[in-house]
Amino acid sequence: MTSLRHNRFDGLSDRQEPRDAYLDAARDCILDVGWRRTTLTEVARRAGVSRMTIYRTWADMPQLLGDLMTREWGGVVADALAEEDKDAPTAERLVGDIVAVVQRLRENELFVRIVDLDAELILPYLFSRRGRSQDGILELTVAALRDAQEAGAARAGNPVAMARAMLLAAHGFVLSAHTMVDDEVSLDELDAELRLALTRSIQP
Repeated sequence: MTSLRHNRFDGLSDRQEPRDAYLDAARDCILDVGWRRTTLTEVARRAGVSRMTIYRTWADMPQLLGDLMTREWGGVVADALAEEDKDAPTAERLVGDIVAVVQRLRENELFVRIVDLDAELILPYLFSRRGRSQDGILELTVAALRDAQEAGAARAGNPVAMARAMLLAAHGFVLSAHTMVDDEVSLDELDAELRLALTRSIQP
């Protein structure tokens, strides 16, 4: 049965030269100096190619960043799926996949760097529109929910609306969980609450 698995994210952890080498160079730049100080010229220098080579692929840094984030977050999803419990029941596996992606995003060095130095880059995906990675995750979640509904493991309902509600819940645990951690509550406890909330939201 389908969990959060689909061809959309297959192979996103692999490197496909030369384009991925340019994205690797951009990633290194952002990790070193942040988004504001990263330029296409610097990306070209680090990649060992001419500026025109980079400009032929991306007209500006926002376009490059969009492709970099799509690859990075897709890789996070692919890595989480590679470690899923394939023997777990359908609904349990779906919830486990979502929690695993949340945890890996919080630990991803590029994500942490962007949030620490250039948090405004994330804001459009929270307030204005969905990104390609979000749409990809939604597509996988909808497919997994439909499988779970057919198996009687998830409640009836519009799987698209259910998937979007699950993603909205996950957003807070990616971006704001650290604000709720202190001597009284650990991050592991919060993640356990997320798992419980997602599980109960789709129980038949």
